Amino acid sequence: MKALILNSYNSPLQLQEVEKPVPASGQVLIKVRSGGLNPLDLKIMSGQAGHAQTKLPAIPGIDVSGIAEAVGKDVSTFKPGDEVYGMIGGVGDNQGSLADYVAADARLLALKPKNLSFHEAAALPLIFITAWEAMVDRANVHEGQKVLVHGGAGGVGHIAVQIARARGAEVFATVNKRHFELITGYGAVPIDYSATSVEAYMDRYTDGEGFDVILDNVGGKTLDDAFAAVKRYTGHVVSILGWGSHSLAPLSFRGATYSGVFTLYPLLSGNGRSHHGEILRQATALIEAGMVKPTVSPSSYNLETVMDAYREVAAGSAGKVVVDIS
Repeated sequence: MKALILNSYNSPLQLQEVEKPVPASGQVLIKVRSGGLNPLDLKIMSGQAGHAQTKLPAIPGIDVSGIAEAVGKDVSTFKPGDEVYGMIGGVGDNQGSLADYVAADARLLALKPKNLSFHEAAALPLIFITAWEAMVDRANVHEGQKVLVHGGAGGVGHIAVQIARARGAEVFATVNKRHFELITGYGAVPIDYSATSVEAYMDRYTDGEGFDVILDNVGGKTLDDAFAAVKRYTGHVVSILGWGSHSLAPLSFRGATYSGVFTLYPLLSGNGRSHHGEILRQATALIEAGMVKPTVSPSSYNLETVMDAYREVAAGSAGKVVVDIS
């Protein structure tokens, strides 16, 4: 089969012929239709992702959509011909999606939403799983709450906004002013972070009490701002980028709580993989019900033009970038 190979860090991917994988016990052989790219893929290619190291030479690509061609022993959840998607590889020793075929752990997969193309579906797994772990697993967002999403127009952010709305919460999102229309289209209230202070939007939208749940997709000072804007006693802050050093004093003085999300752990460790499949089944249900839809870049790429796709991600795409394989 044809596959893109990362032979050394900080070098272009090479299109090569390699052996087609055979599904082992518990795996599904997928005829890849599309592979989604994330900012994390850039860090992996440059060797800067200390938390997501891969073993060279490697086939990159974290997200996949495609058709099940064969199943290994002990797989009863999928059959040949099923249209599937998942966050399946590109880190550790897990083959990624930028190839004609990939043998993936069946526990990481779900049936693709019928109302999405393969191209659209490949944009979803990492961002949806991350957003779900934050909004549902950690914060248990529910009706009657006021939820603030920092970075609401980003990959994880725009999905988190939609999940919170689907669960009945009143949602606010800090974004650049050019993304106001996008956020209002999701039924949320946009906040121009460059023109409004934390105190001002906290007073305006919560009468100074603070938000029930705050999701930080930015890190740094934004996480510090979240600690100061969360509701006293019952509030909860979640971050997907809580890797720096922060003072917990503002959070402690408000008597609130904090948790982090590390979406890659099941891929790297092998533990908890079935939960990723469960989350994507929830994704399929919400998407088929019309409650969640990914924002996808209009650009089109293939295995030959993949470096252009990486450049679009690096430049800050207006939507998830997807590479179509077949």
